[in-house]
Amino acid sequence: MVDMQFGKLYMAILALIIFLSCKQGLSKKERSEAQASDTGSEITSYLTRGDRSALLQKSSLSFGGSKASKNIVVNTLETYQEIDGFGYTLTGGSADLIASLSNTKQDSLLEELFADKEQSIRVNYLRISIGASDLSATTFTYNEMPPGKTDPDLNYFSIAKEKETLIPVLKKILAINPDLKILGSPWTAPTWMKTNGAFKGGSLKKEYYASYAQYFVKYIKEMEKEGITIDAITIQNEPLHPGNTPSMYMEAKDQADFIKTALGPAFESAGIKTKIIVYDHNADRPDYPLEIYADKDAAKYVDGAAFHLYGGKIEALSKVHEAFPDKSLYFTEQWVGGPGNFPEDLKWHVSTLVIGATRNWSRNVLEWNLAADASYNPHTPDGGCTSCLGALTIDGDRVSRNVAYYIIGHVSKFVPTGSKRIASTWMDSLPNVAFLTPEGKRVLIVVNVESEEQSFTFEESERNVPATLPGGSVATFVW
Repeated sequence: MVDMQFGKLYMAILALIIFLSCKQGLSKKERSEAQASDTGSEITSYLTRGDRSALLQKSSLSFGGSKASKNIVVNTLETYQEIDGFGYTLTGGSADLIASLSNTKQDSLLEELFADKEQSIRVNYLRISIGASDLSATTFTYNEMPPGKTDPDLNYFSIAKEKETLIPVLKKILAINPDLKILGSPWTAPTWMKTNGAFKGGSLKKEYYASYAQYFVKYIKEMEKEGITIDAITIQNEPLHPGNTPSMYMEAKDQADFIKTALGPAFESAGIKTKIIVYDHNADRPDYPLEIYADKDAAKYVDGAAFHLYGGKIEALSKVHEAFPDKSLYFTEQWVGGPGNFPEDLKWHVSTLVIGATRNWSRNVLEWNLAADASYNPHTPDGGCTSCLGALTIDGDRVSRNVAYYIIGHVSKFVPTGSKRIASTWMDSLPNVAFLTPEGKRVLIVVNVESEEQSFTFEESERNVPATLPGGSVATFVW
């Protein structure tokens, strides 16, 4: 009996050895096909053309055919940064305009923007201003005082102004997408804390560092009471540009000092988990966040740095990543100047930001204002942006979709929070980026920056897909 049992065991072990040997003996192609067995044979394509004859137009492609000379290899085994999301800044003016729509129109629009539905673009990240931005109808902070008065203990702090339109709109959005990430950015501290006592320009007085740190703490807690979680804050929008209304100048050494002596300890003491993001300005000054990171007492509180691209090159983000790979990177603002140039704006923004920023380690990409009216209102007087074209133009109860709607729609619709960037072959004439979603879907975004049609293939696990892109068009491929 024992001999029989031993024999059965021996045969089972022998079968296992043979099985494993066969598995190890699989050809490279067979292993690749086994690796890709969880992907389907059909690819869904969404196309937007520069002449607007196709706008996120859906069609199907299939694996098959020989490799073309222009071939983009997608490699799911080579992964990079995790993605937080894609979206816009919900400015105060944007919230005012959305709130002005009839309830039916407002609900339909918010579903289209934020719902996880086929007809929606599934925006999953928003930036909001802490107090007024230059695209608010009026200037305000949450703790303004009469001339000559101060309030170091913030006894008069109030977010009542945000309860008029911003908070109600945000609550509707969060009811549609509770997992939406929200970044808060101030354009200025309360004017009594500043060297010039004004909304425009000036700097934060050092004697009010502790008060301003508590200003952030109170803001995060008050928003939390409204059911709104602030995932991250930047300390100052465009700290090297004091010409907006509102605005505030803050050099890197001052931002580092504010973080290590006031903001970081205040968050720690209050149990605030909201991420602290530095800089929030153009890519021509990567030295700004690097100077803060070099201060270990400040850097320990900092999650990462945010960039705009009104100056510099997007590759600067990679230089910051290479110096401090443990710090995150974010792309938080880029405008479209009205009236806009749809074909050129589409090509540049998708290739430089959606593709360029993520290929240079950014965890998000945010276009500037979500909505404006036909005259680029509202904005603050004397220093507010007078020609910022919203992703939407809202004129009464009529909503028009502009180029930024499609720029973001080509990625937000398909790349949810928690996705990872994966490797794909770079081509100057066909800029591209690829992602792997938490559900295991592959997403490839390609721009034809040339004026003529281009044919190419993209490949995963040695399976080829033939594709053709009209000149100046963008396509998102999902499988």
